[in-house]
Amino acid sequence: MTDLETVSAADFGRGLRGLGVNLLLRDLRGMAQFLQECFGLTIHRLSDDFALARYGEVLVQLHSDGTFAAHPLTNLLPENPPRGAGVQLYLFGLDPDACCARAEPAGGMVIEPPADKPHGLREATILAPEGYAFSPAVALT
Repeated sequence: MTDLETVSAADFGRGLRGLGVNLLLRDLRGMAQFLQECFGLTIHRLSDDFALARYGEVLVQLHSDGTFAAHPLTNLLPENPPRGAGVQLYLFGLDPDACCARAEPAGGMVIEPPADKPHGLREATILAPEGYAFSPAVALT
C-alpha cells in the first residue's frame, strides 16, 4: 500500500480498488479519536474535513458533512442522531472483550456484549458516538 501521508489526493484516488467505506460525520476528529482509542485503528491525514482510518489493509474514509454539501446523500442524513442504522462494520481479528472494555471510556456504547455465536465467532457490537455500529470479532477455537 502507498504511503498515505505523502501521496497526492489524485494518486491516492486512482490507486483505490475493491470495496470502499466512507462515513459522513458531524465530528470527524471525535470519530477518529474513538476509532483509535477503542479499536486501535491507525489514523492518517487527519483534518477537520477528512481522514483515513486504517485497519490492516482496509481503509475507511472519514468525511465531515461539509465536504459533501453538493452530494445527494446530504439530503438523506437524519437531523437527529444516530446515523448508520442498519450498517454493521466488522473488525475481524480484534478481541471483542478488550474493545468493549475500552468502548465507554472512548465515548462509545456497548449495545451487544461479547458472546460466542453459533457461526464460529466471539463478537460484540459497539455503537460509535455518531451511531455507526462496529463489531470486533475473533474466531472461536
